[in-house]
Amino acid sequence: MKKPELLAPAGNLEKLKMAIIYGADAVYLGGENFGLRAGAKNFTLKQLAEGIKFAHDRGKRVYLTLNIIPHNEDLVGLPEYVAKLKELDLDAVIISDPGVLKIVKNIIPEMEVHLSTQASTTNYAAVNFWYEQGVRRIILARELSLEEIKEIIKKSPPDMKIETFVHGAMCISYSGRCLLSNYMVSRDANRGDCAHSCRWRYYLMEETRPGEYFPVYEDEKGAYFFNSKDLCMIEHLPSLIEAGISAFKIEGRMKSSYYVATVVKAYRHLIDSYFSKPKEYFCDEKWLDEIKKVSHRYFTTGFYFTKPGGEEQRYDSSAYIKTYDFAGLILEYDADNQIATIEQKNRIFVGDEIEIFGPDDDFFTQKIEKMWDEEGEEIEAAPHAKQIIRMKMAKPVKPWYIIRKFNET
Repeated sequence: MKKPELLAPAGNLEKLKMAIIYGADAVYLGGENFGLRAGAKNFTLKQLAEGIKFAHDRGKRVYLTLNIIPHNEDLVGLPEYVAKLKELDLDAVIISDPGVLKIVKNIIPEMEVHLSTQASTTNYAAVNFWYEQGVRRIILARELSLEEIKEIIKKSPPDMKIETFVHGAMCISYSGRCLLSNYMVSRDANRGDCAHSCRWRYYLMEETRPGEYFPVYEDEKGAYFFNSKDLCMIEHLPSLIEAGISAFKIEGRMKSSYYVATVVKAYRHLIDSYFSKPKEYFCDEKWLDEIKKVSHRYFTTGFYFTKPGGEEQRYDSSAYIKTYDFAGLILEYDADNQIATIEQKNRIFVGDEIEIFGPDDDFFTQKIEKMWDEEGEEIEAAPHAKQIIRMKMAKPVKPWYIIRKFNET
């Protein structure tokens, strides 16, 4: 049984590095155009080259999204952009449109191509069709059960890899092909500019009584009837591994580097734990607790085991559950003096209790007794974004360790 690839989102260069350091086998990311996350920082060609080198130096892979569903005007500049990719050592591109596939194959015939979930692949006949077109990995539609996935794998070519989402936000529309954002605010989700209209609050209004709003669901706050819970399969990894899925994908190019590190670390540990001792494997609850410390919604297993019903939606709020803040990222550590240099990510104060963790270590807790600024002046608070501070650590740490603190609000 082959260990599945753990694939993480990389919305910018810091997130790419964080994903790889915390255990991802590969990352997926977008360039400045032609991907489905216009709101992410995304990568210039120069940043792409740096990210690819960072990944390859550590034996990891990088996949670039070209997965918009393009209109004619969206194809302008695409061949020229693809030609520039020839100079990079990308491991694969992710596409959803046959025209984009043809352009890529005409310009870089040797490029490995993966088919995006946006293509809504839901059966083995479609998988075999795409295989004949030169695609070598399919990211299946989220709307499939585990039994359907098993059948697809069984009836696909042996060298066709099957990838599925295991964690992250779920789109209310079929495989993300949403028109709601386009209709509401003229922002096309299928061309990378989703406004997340499904997370908005909606009421019912009767046409002869304008201005009188009635909740569709009996809650005075309104109705969130498009508002899906987040996918989380961390408690069911053995079932997915034994099904023969080639790659486990984490959603979240718009999420923080703290989110990426925490979720990747949890899945990495449990995948490795299963392959180390499959007969003795169990999902330690501490890893579920860990991923609940990042911004998330209530969890669901989506379509894997049953057809989702009303319980898979959240009706009272579209807000994230946020119990901890990303307080800082450790840049350097002076072992002789036990002093860490830290880039502040959220406001922290002397007296705060914080948790510190790295890619291979459990978190430890300490109270901030003293802090110093870059000039060595003692300070009581670090209120400024990306402020460089120093503090004494209770235990040894390394660069890329993360500091978080409990959110009391």
